[in-house]
Amino acid sequence: MAQESPLLWVRDLRKTYGAVRAVDGVSFSVPKATVFTILGPNGAGKTTTLEILEGIREPDSGEIEVFGTRVRRVTPAMKGRMGVLLQEGGFEPYLRVREVLALFASFFDRALPVDEVLARVALEDKARALVRNLSGGQKQRLALGVALVNDPDLVFLDEPTTGLDPQARRNMWAVIDDLKERGKTIILTTHYMEEAEALSDHVCIMDHGRVIAQGSPRELAASLGQDTIIEFDALDLSPSAREGLGACGAQVQADGNLVTLKSADLVATMERLLSWSREHQMPLRNMSVRQPNLEDVFLSLTGRRLRE
Repeated sequence: MAQESPLLWVRDLRKTYGAVRAVDGVSFSVPKATVFTILGPNGAGKTTTLEILEGIREPDSGEIEVFGTRVRRVTPAMKGRMGVLLQEGGFEPYLRVREVLALFASFFDRALPVDEVLARVALEDKARALVRNLSGGQKQRLALGVALVNDPDLVFLDEPTTGLDPQARRNMWAVIDDLKERGKTIILTTHYMEEAEALSDHVCIMDHGRVIAQGSPRELAASLGQDTIIEFDALDLSPSAREGLGACGAQVQADGNLVTLKSADLVATMERLLSWSREHQMPLRNMSVRQPNLEDVFLSLTGRRLRE
């Protein structure tokens, strides 16, 4: 059986601003009905890449193929098949939820019924509420409803859960899962690593305008091998105590108060770590033992944690 063509494909995408190479040879493809997540520290080139794919900016060079058509720049007709959720909706605070959705629906030749959009983003009971009276999570669901009002095939979600409480974040995750079940393709950016692991079919890690790793969360975590990760908090870690950690038979990294050990022999490392703790009178606060995850991959590739 022939493999289905990706919904979106980019090759050697480039964009510079003076001496800054914001996007420096980016290439990837996005299969249909998947969640494709772009991760990267501030300044990695994520926003510029998204703006090119959304048709807001024109690349200096590179190839883009979307909906089966190769173009230099995303066309207005293509934009009509896209939905974009920005970090700030900026809706008129004295409009009602139904009025906001009806207004944006009027911009498109093809739009979903407002009641259907309200149901998709779980805002039926807030249809007559003023925007100013919505909670943060409800405002984000309204912004998502606006992004979905034209029934797009490709949806861009730029940090959709930033600033939301845990329950509101989980509600947004459920909406995103439902979109994928409906056959929509989602390109997501996020500052929450657990969100990327929970939602993503494929992850693209960017740094300094380049793609430095791609794959499913499981594939990327497996790239670090089968070593076990030991983490604990160490307040006021002295130079001598830190040096002593090197004798624990593991790779050691200290990030503020957080100490991370990567060990191929968990039993031996734990024995030495406990001995080190007694010798230096250093409690192993909030200790956890786990397998490598996406956060470890990101840290190993960029030298930073995602939210730094």
